[in-house]
Amino acid sequence: MSHHSRCNIDHIRARARLLRQVRAFFDERNFFEVQPPCLSRDCIVDPYINPLTIATQQLALAEPDLPECFYLQTSPELAMKRMLAAGAPSIYSIGPVFRAGERGPLHNIEFTMLEWYDVGADISSGINTTGTLACEVFETARFDVTTYRDAFSEALKMDPITAPLTRLQSETADIDVLLAKDIAKDRDAMLDVLFTHHVQPKLGGEVPVIVRNYPLTQAALARQAADDEQCAARFEMFFKGVELANGYDELLDADELIERTRANNQRRIACGESALPVDNTLLDAMRRGLPASTGVALGFDRLLMLHLKSTSIDKVVPLTIEIA
Repeated sequence: MSHHSRCNIDHIRARARLLRQVRAFFDERNFFEVQPPCLSRDCIVDPYINPLTIATQQLALAEPDLPECFYLQTSPELAMKRMLAAGAPSIYSIGPVFRAGERGPLHNIEFTMLEWYDVGADISSGINTTGTLACEVFETARFDVTTYRDAFSEALKMDPITAPLTRLQSETADIDVLLAKDIAKDRDAMLDVLFTHHVQPKLGGEVPVIVRNYPLTQAALARQAADDEQCAARFEMFFKGVELANGYDELLDADELIERTRANNQRRIACGESALPVDNTLLDAMRRGLPASTGVALGFDRLLMLHLKSTSIDKVVPLTIEIA
């Protein structure tokens, strides 16, 4: 295969146009574009996302007290929140991020992420900004909003938060018996499988759909929802059955972040992955004071893919990992 055979010039032009459109969208709303580092001593601790590491000795640095390794960032979140804690106003970033082992029609090891933080905004404002951006890109007249509970109820006639474990096990076994046995005690893992197979494919067929109020056990770095104590102030956006964005009413409590990070490491270990560092520079920033904000991460390559009515990001990423 030629190493330039997938460089579609029309798609390169389309990427440039969409980048300009997205930047104009945020510039008009008085956001400042920032450039967080791709390489950092810190990394986000997620049960299912693995960072790529670079040994510090490869960097040929003479400074003392450096960590053993640095991480290629899976998200610019940690650095951007440090900027917020230092007094930055509403900010956005468009740049490369890296996730080990992720490859397929919707995944590449390196991909482009659009991430923004709206200082002083609540989750309703974050949902509106996200949906409005999608409407402008896809030229739809509206976006729809539903809850995680309602989306599950419509697809499977059950409440995902209160349904007995046996019901989740049975529904998961109908999809994959062996997988159901492996995750039979992990409620959130089963919910994720059911959501992926039964709920997500039906979302956003005509217009973008935002699903809000995920279970509190899936809060990640979101606060508890103000309108439902069993749920997190977290939302995701879908179009044509594809997940595009993930947003939070951002967690501000450093001690709560430590607890969640430790819990995520326990899940990583249970899945056969190594634990990641709990202490990081974000904790210091949060203790100094992180302003209330809504944060959203959006996969730019997927946005472009759907904008061009493609079905694989291979069509819109000029040089995927195999030919990079």
